[in-house]
Amino acid sequence: MGTSDLLLLGSESDLNSERGVSCDGQLPAASDPQLVDRAQVARKALGAKAMVLGHHYQRDEVIAFADIRGDSFKLAQAAAENSAAEFIFFCGVHFMAESADILTTKNQKVILPDLAAGCSMADMATASQVADCWQVLEKLGVAKKTIPITYMNSSAAIKAFTGKNHGAVCTSSNAARAMKWAFEKGEKILFLPDQHLGRNTAVLSLGLTLADCVIYNPWKPNGGLTDDAIKNAKVILWRGHCSVHGRFTVGNIEDVRVKLPGVKVLVHPECQHDVVSNADVVGSTEMIIKTVSQSPAGAKWAIGTELNLVQRLANENPDKQIVFLDKAVCYCSTMNRIDLPHLVWAMESLVSGRLINQIKVEDEVAKYAKVALDQMLALP
Repeated sequence: MGTSDLLLLGSESDLNSERGVSCDGQLPAASDPQLVDRAQVARKALGAKAMVLGHHYQRDEVIAFADIRGDSFKLAQAAAENSAAEFIFFCGVHFMAESADILTTKNQKVILPDLAAGCSMADMATASQVADCWQVLEKLGVAKKTIPITYMNSSAAIKAFTGKNHGAVCTSSNAARAMKWAFEKGEKILFLPDQHLGRNTAVLSLGLTLADCVIYNPWKPNGGLTDDAIKNAKVILWRGHCSVHGRFTVGNIEDVRVKLPGVKVLVHPECQHDVVSNADVVGSTEMIIKTVSQSPAGAKWAIGTELNLVQRLANENPDKQIVFLDKAVCYCSTMNRIDLPHLVWAMESLVSGRLINQIKVEDEVAKYAKVALDQMLALP
């Protein structure tokens, strides 16, 4: 499979299509070539005082202008390490730009090309909802022995809550370390906001059972749980999820194994528990990339993660057969709001002296959010 041959998991004819034949799920054509020229001119004019960060789930037309590409925390760290860059164009989503603002200096300014680029998972846990949940835990007398662990995919306000309450941020690659650390400090974990990452880590990495985990629903009184259920739980999972990774099913896995003998299924830990349990390999975005790139020629992979990344992996590994695990197009709709027109607009505005779409986290929120981020960095 080569540049234009990424296939969705569909009919038998899809899997047997000839090289170069168009198929559903391919990336849209690049934006107006004039925009590419304008982007190149603006990027050159900004020079070393600007830095463009591109998340792995971004469109290729945006990634083409990224100085660094990576996952959210890697990019935020890269911004912090490049103090000479006064302006950081973060091509990702809102919570990522917030993290970059928290970790960079006051002289650096973080720009999100489209302010509507949010994250549905992060939006599933608001500061007021989490504060209400904590009050429930306090009422039941378990808050003091509960350690909050907040996934990187959360707002700055939720990270600040975590820092104030002696918890830590985690990524998909260090979630197990963070939860082990939390259990050394307390008896329970409140895991925010992705229930699937929390459950998969607790059960598959820490050896807990599904019965040790309960789901807290912020839209129901007491989280929809009895007092005893909360008291007895070891992990309280927030009722949040990724709208992309939550789509993959065991049926997808069964279908691809029938249609593509010898395929290995590689998924992100944000997928549902039964999907992760039935996959061959489970890993973070960075691990998915590394696993595919280091696999031998001729390897067959069905990948359950965001489609922009899967397409890019297919393009960059033409000696391997790479298929998308779902039957339908599965882009991250909010991540895809960052496109070349928005990036060009943001860069050209800055060239003309106008700073637009700056992401600025309030000092008090940033202070405590950084406590949680620093604790993650200090994990054993």
